[in-house]
Amino acid sequence: MAKSKNHTTHNQSRKWHRNGIKKPKTHRYESLKGVDPKFLRNMRFAKKHNKKGLKKMQANNFL
Repeated sequence: MAKSKNHTTHNQSRKWHRNGIKKPKTHRYESLKGVDPKFLRNMRFAKKHNKKGLKKMQANNFL
């Protein structure tokens, strides 16, 4: 008795190209899920204080 075929890629390429092979969608901000909590906390404060300095700079520019 002949052995049966286990796997083939016949026609698969045509099927993939039928709808087009698309690149994964890129998002503006990557998820911060799973990032070190200490780092996230520090980043939050850094953003907050960065805004504070920006306001000062803008106030000085108007003078």
